[in-house]
Amino acid sequence: MRKLASIILFLAILSNSFGQSKNSPLQISHLTGDFYVYKTFHDYKGTLISANALYLVTDKGVVLFDAPWDQTQFQPLLDTIKVRHNKDVIMCFATHSHDDRAGGLGFYKQKGIKTYTIKATDKILKEKDQNGAEFVIPNDTTFTVGQHTFQVYYPGKGHAPDNIVVWFDKEKVLYGGCFIKSAEAKDLGYLGDADVKEWEKSIEKVQSKFMNPKFIITGHDDWKDLTSLKHTLKLVQEYNAEKISNKK
Repeated sequence: MRKLASIILFLAILSNSFGQSKNSPLQISHLTGDFYVYKTFHDYKGTLISANALYLVTDKGVVLFDAPWDQTQFQPLLDTIKVRHNKDVIMCFATHSHDDRAGGLGFYKQKGIKTYTIKATDKILKEKDQNGAEFVIPNDTTFTVGQHTFQVYYPGKGHAPDNIVVWFDKEKVLYGGCFIKSAEAKDLGYLGDADVKEWEKSIEKVQSKFMNPKFIITGHDDWKDLTSLKHTLKLVQEYNAEKISNKK
């Protein structure tokens, strides 16, 4: 009976991994090489909104960049990765303190997964009495995990005071999280913790530091358009220009 239950669970996970539909609560897309973009959903003020995140398969295990926004998918993501790649998740980075990025830190830390944030994120989470990461890292840190090397970089304030990006130089993959808006975005979205004036400078730092990306992963909506970073800068500049105009 126990063996039968295990088989049923395996088939259910396998179905979720490979038989996904547009209505699946967890959707995984192969990006390139060992990179996968996964999407979850959350009801925000009555509207179902998607959130993009990334995971990387290495010889040592799988590295998550941001947790699912949907808490019900914390464990299914681990299970699906295990079935699909026969590897465990060993590390998780949160790119800022909002729930769509850092909401799973406590869960994954309890699972024995190493969790990481920068100091600014750790400070915000502590002030909110929320679960922080096990490890607090410098604002500009390079990691090598198995056969892959990546750089975690804090460009300055933007969508949030603590937003970081991740750069994979060999593959030219830029993971922007909510720091980068989708090319289809009509506005800057939630600005409750944003510093739009500084955001412009922060984007320019990223553009000059990580040049010619082949892939740019945005925090929400479509991520396949490489103009997303330039589009974000345009939205920020228009917002700042309007602010200046309104003061006159």
